[in-house]
Formats: sequence, C-alpha cells, structure tokens
Amino acid sequence: MEYKRVAIDTSKHVFTLHAVDASGRPVLRRDLSRARLVPFLSSLPPTEIALEACGSSNHWAREAVKHGHQAKLIPPQYARQYRKRGKNDRTDAEAINEAADRPTMRFVPVKSEEQQAASMLMKTRGLLIGQRTQLVNAIRGHAGEFGIVVARGISNLRELREKIAASSIPEAAREAIELLAAQADDTDARLTEIDRKLATLHKSNEVSQRLAVVPGIGLQTALTLATTVDAATFESGRHFAAWLGLTPKQHSTGGKQRLGGISKAGNERLRSLLVTGAMAVIRHVRPGGRNATPWLLKLLERKPRKVAAVALANKMARVAWAMMARGEAYRRSPVAV
Repeated sequence: MEYKRVAIDTSKHVFTLHAVDASGRPVLRRDLSRARLVPFLSSLPPTEIALEACGSSNHWAREAVKHGHQAKLIPPQYARQYRKRGKNDRTDAEAINEAADRPTMRFVPVKSEEQQAASMLMKTRGLLIGQRTQLVNAIRGHAGEFGIVVARGISNLRELREKIAASSIPEAAREAIELLAAQADDTDARLTEIDRKLATLHKSNEVSQRLAVVPGIGLQTALTLATTVDAATFESGRHFAAWLGLTPKQHSTGGKQRLGGISKAGNERLRSLLVTGAMAVIRHVRPGGRNATPWLLKLLERKPRKVAAVALANKMARVAWAMMARGEAYRRSPVAV
C-alpha cells in the first residue's frame, strides 16, 4: 500500500509509525524495533518521511533519503502544538504527521555526516573548555581556603601553582590541588590539538575563510556557519536571523507593535557565538576606528551595549547569509569620522 506520508516518533529502542493516505486518513499505526526500521524503509515505495529534529534524527533522515524517500525534520516545539490530549508515542507520531502537512511549516535542514562531524568537534571543544574552567575554579577555591589568592583568569594559573608549591600547606591538600592541575594540563593539551584540527579544517573551507573577514566573526563562528548552515534553505537574511533567534519576541495586537527581548528559541550555539563576536567589536569601537560605522556609533548612543550587541549580531547574521547565498566577498562599510 502506498502512503502519502509516514511520521516516525523516534526513541532509543522502539519507534512509533503513523501513516496517512492521499486523503489524510490514518491507515497505519504500529511500533517497530530499531533493527526493523531500515528494512521497513527499504520495502516502502518512495514517500514522505517526517521526523522530529532531535537526537539521531539526522541519521534516520539520511537513511530515508538513501532509500529514495523525502525526509523532513520538524522542530519539536512546532510539532507539539498539534498533539491532542494526553502524551504518548502514538499521539506524538500523529502530531508530527499533522505538523508536516501544514503548508507554512518550517523544517530543519538534514545535515550530512561531514557537517555533523565538524559540529561534533566544535561541541567537544566547548565541553572541554567548560571542564577546564571548572578545574581552574576548583583549584582557586581550594587555594583560597589557605589564603593563597591571585588575579582571576586562566592565564594566572601558573602563578597560582607556583605560590602553592612555595607555601607550607598540608601535603594532602597539595596533592589534591596538583591532581586537579594535572587534569587541567591534560585538558589544555587536548584543546590545543582540537584547535589545530579546526584551523586545518578552516583553511580547507573556502566559505569559512570568506566569512572570517567579517568583523566579529572569528574562526569558530565562521567554521560553524560554513559547516552547519545551508543558506539556500532561507529566503532572506531576515529569515536566517530569525532562525538563529536574533529577533525580538512580539506581543502585538490590534495593529499595535509591542516588541520585547530575544527568546531562547533558535540556534543557541550560533547565536551565542555571534553575540560574543558583536560584544568584542563594540568593546573596541571608537570614532574613526576600523569598525566604527555611523550606524553602530548612533546605535551605541541610544541603546545599552548588550542591546546594541544583539542588533549588531543580527546584522552580522544577515551579512553572513548574503555572502553564503550569493558567493560574495565581504564589503566593508564606510567608517565614521
């Protein structure tokens, strides 16, 4: 039997299917084990496969495409709105099917294995940076218990360790701190190796090299944009900025516009990178400086620095989209005198 669409609610071991015919009437509701899903896809005539964009969804979408199907990934927050009362796997699969049928639904692009590998390397780097920060904070806290204090910052860790070595603290405390310090050294070495691999990846990616010229976009942001974003899936730079979550929440009614701050929706990692880069630009902007455009200087006169940073990050996202979608090089704006 041919289906118009098959929605799959994925899990670790058991997947729930909900298929509809050409009239939209449910004709299949069943559970499949993980091992039986690929044989089911291979035996199915080419159709539309809808899944929630969650863990392992890109893998299953690629498997569906490999067997001749059209895969669509739906953000969970969009599919959730179509779920009827009560939450279980079958109502979730039905909600995914309903959401995929909407003509105005927004879908998540399916990532290739290469894109996911590059993204995984950068996420690993972020995790290790967090662990290194925890280790350094623990060392500072333990040393502070014995009155040994230095200025904040990871660059002062060596000075702190020298003070600890020269102090007369108990040997048990010294051993515990050295254990943490050795772990921090090991994490730092792994970060250096990851940075080397990312630099090599950046040099081999033409799009990443072009994006890195934009003020506020460094190697990490440029590589993340180049390896995880398909500019062709967005109609304009405004849509791309909205997808990142760099647009304000609206509480508008009756023709009156009420705009608030940005929400947590969107691509959290990319948004964080762009806002951090925008703050770095704003921190060093001066009249007559390299990045002191009239628009940015006027914005800083009217708005707080962090609000201006979000606005600048929005503009950087639009510029990045234009460069990726049209294959253009960065054109620097005139500098304000």
